[in-house]
Amino acid sequence: MSILKKALTAATLAATLMGTAAHAEDKRIAVVVKALGIGFFDAVDKGAEEAAKQLGDVKIIYTGPTKTTAEGQIDVVNALIAQKVDAIAISANDKDALVPVLKKAMDRGITVISFDSGVAPAGRAMQLNPSSTDLIGKMLIKMAADQMPDGGEVAVLSASATATNQNAWIDAMKKAMSAYPNIKLDEVAYGDDMADKSYREAQGLMQKYPNLKAIIAPTTVGIQAAAQAVEDAKKVGQINVTGLGLPSEMAGHVHSGASMGFAIWNPIDLGYAATMIADQLMTKKAEAKPGATIDMGRMGKVTLDGGTEGAMSDPFFYDAKNVDEFAKIF
Repeated sequence: MSILKKALTAATLAATLMGTAAHAEDKRIAVVVKALGIGFFDAVDKGAEEAAKQLGDVKIIYTGPTKTTAEGQIDVVNALIAQKVDAIAISANDKDALVPVLKKAMDRGITVISFDSGVAPAGRAMQLNPSSTDLIGKMLIKMAADQMPDGGEVAVLSASATATNQNAWIDAMKKAMSAYPNIKLDEVAYGDDMADKSYREAQGLMQKYPNLKAIIAPTTVGIQAAAQAVEDAKKVGQINVTGLGLPSEMAGHVHSGASMGFAIWNPIDLGYAATMIADQLMTKKAEAKPGATIDMGRMGKVTLDGGTEGAMSDPFFYDAKNVDEFAKIF
């Protein structure tokens, strides 16, 4: 081998080793979502990447199962443990089923937080709620009630029966319904955050309850599917679909009249905040304990309650006046 070739080979190897060393210094935060291919979580990833860029030494691993199952997430977490990531931020499909594998991750020195849909306390350091559970519950029924001055029947189309956040919001909504004695909740149906199943469940609710006036879907997949089902059934003006949705997915349904309005926090902000919190905890700049205040960068600070949970921000209402503006963003 010539002296020049040897020199080039050595330089290439050195550059490779330097690159590997630099890459090794990056802290890896895995953002584990309920399932891939859901617009809400794609926006969460954008926020996580924004935070990583701001932090400068963080790499985001965006991952999740293909279906919204606890088993799928357990497989994903086991793979991340094998990769020796530094932190995991997860939106859980089942708050209890994930505890053993997440405890395993923490035992290996991996920082674990949950966001959006929480994990039981034994399986995480803290939980970042997108908003206050009570505020979300009140808003869910208020959005329906505002379009029902004379009262009537409503139904809920949720995600899975084990989704922590969905169940908490629905329970809060039921409590808030005491302020609306002329509104009756017929049923809570489950579409498992799958578009086709959610669509069929919405059809079933309309057939089962001919006097139905509103479908409340606290899930971005469910609200879009329900709105489409109302349009296809030619019941626009009879049944109002509301709940939690993405402006980009709901704009057309708002303009069609299938939905008079809906709410959501900004999922970009949620991904950003979760990443900032994970970084604060894994670098020991903050500790997840009751009463602690943790920096979330541009989102301000979150204060943890007795269950080491904290709320990011209030939900925001979208209707025909503003939905197009926000649809350009997420």
